[in-house]
Amino acid sequence: MYVRALSPGERAKIEAGLCSSHVFTLRRSQILLASSRGQSPKVIAQNLGCATQTVRNTIHAYAHKGAACLKQESSRPKTVLAQFDQAKCEALRAILHKPPHVYGKQTSIWTLALASDVCFEQGLTESVVGIETIRQALLRLGVGWQRAKHWITSPDPD
Repeated sequence: MYVRALSPGERAKIEAGLCSSHVFTLRRSQILLASSRGQSPKVIAQNLGCATQTVRNTIHAYAHKGAACLKQESSRPKTVLAQFDQAKCEALRAILHKPPHVYGKQTSIWTLALASDVCFEQGLTESVVGIETIRQALLRLGVGWQRAKHWITSPDPD
């Protein structure tokens, strides 16, 4: 697996990437130039101290995008699937209207993390989701949420 032959213009862009202050561009430039010299991905990875898959990904990116692959793209997902649709949001509301004791928890205070655990245990979500996911679902429902507070109580019965 090697890069295709570099045109003089492409070689100039890649060599300019060697002077870049961005590590991503520098590393990809090093990989592409080494590959154009006929080095295998395994040898390139050993010389640069990176994974062989990183080298392969760079070569694939160059094959599809050319020298444009030297610019790092956004790491945000292109599509986001909401864990909670409207029906699941309503099920979450129903869960939170009952005390945690109903679900076998040893506390009487709901937290976002506890709600996430119970949603998973009840089969509402496929995995334990983050607290931000729960908070966003509650926000879509129009439910206000404040951090759980433990109030100081006196041990004196009077």
